[in-house]
Amino acid sequence: MKNLKSLFLASIVATTFVSCADEKKTEAEKAVNNYTAYIDSVSNVASEDLAEKWDAIENAYVAKKIEAESALENLEDRAELDRKVEASSAKYEEFKANLVAERQKMEAANYKAKVRSSLFGGQEINDDMSFAWVNKDNILQTFETFVNTASDNKDNYTREEWDEIKLLWEALNTRKNTVEKEGLSGSDNLKIAGLKTRFATFFKINRMSAKSTENAEAKE
Repeated sequence: MKNLKSLFLASIVATTFVSCADEKKTEAEKAVNNYTAYIDSVSNVASEDLAEKWDAIENAYVAKKIEAESALENLEDRAELDRKVEASSAKYEEFKANLVAERQKMEAANYKAKVRSSLFGGQEINDDMSFAWVNKDNILQTFETFVNTASDNKDNYTREEWDEIKLLWEALNTRKNTVEKEGLSGSDNLKIAGLKTRFATFFKINRMSAKSTENAEAKE
């Protein structure tokens, strides 16, 4: 009778232990599934819709990851769930890296557009840099705006920006060669020549300075 009672108690303890283990695994599976589902849902959202919500998304990601990892603590037979967490974490980090790279690319493009626009008095400049809108009547003012703006900001431009300015300058001068054949006045042509000399002087000095600064920072 005593042995039977002991066996009965042992059976209850074993059943309780198995039940607790099953419950713990069920909770872990739920937490991991919530985590992976969240990663999948975020990864399918268009990047332009994420910018304003990014802090909230990142906070939710951290919270759900902690919840999933905590649920896996002291859990036996967790290898498959660990793999799911690791795979989703890798997916999120790749998604985040791509998003950051895309955002940086957009910011660089927007800044580049602002630099271009500022040099031409707010005019939007296309990548073809044809400057078809520049003619004999506005070319002097265009050169003046370009040179004055570059001069005013010469101490702030980076080496990359100076390279962009060089491309724009060369394209503008190519357009000038065309405008010369379309009736550019001698007086305007002379004034433009003076602006070109002025630009060449500070361009060379300040581009070299920006490059030296960049190299020094890279060494640090």
